[in-house]
Amino acid sequence: MSNASVLKQQPSSSAGTASAAAVDRGAIENFLYREARFADESRYNEWLGLWTEDLVYWVPVNSDDYDPRHHLSIIYDNRERLQDRIDRLNSNAAWAQQPRSRMRRIVSNVEIEPAAADGDITVYSNFVLGELRRNRETSYYAGQVHRLRQTPDGLKMSYKKIMLVKNNEPIHNLTFIL
Repeated sequence: MSNASVLKQQPSSSAGTASAAAVDRGAIENFLYREARFADESRYNEWLGLWTEDLVYWVPVNSDDYDPRHHLSIIYDNRERLQDRIDRLNSNAAWAQQPRSRMRRIVSNVEIEPAAADGDITVYSNFVLGELRRNRETSYYAGQVHRLRQTPDGLKMSYKKIMLVKNNEPIHNLTFIL
């Protein structure tokens, strides 16, 4: 199913409430799986292409919910910072990713909220990421929140928050895209 048909108009209920936009679950799940595959395969430019210009990419530390503008985070990136991160990963200067990590993630427990008044769609899910680098295997367990937006170029992420289960523990080498 095409990405362009994520939003569909739903008729008003008999109670007379305003019509609400329904979402195409398959298109949203495919978007999440594609995003995971691009990150797993280190296809960083394609992964970055899944974002809107006004993006927020956030990985909290020590707690899952606080104001990241006033507290330290593992990652709190806007478009410019994320572009810098991608440029570094694509260069030979990312020595901590020589050789690159081998990764696979499983995305599950997808919950899709009805589209907001502005058209953004909030999606909650969980993921497990297995990473192997230099004979060291590491597992990451997390919940994630995406805000997705229909654009002329298809579905894009405007926001992604990753709540690592072990966000209050030492993390060995987080030099790849979560």
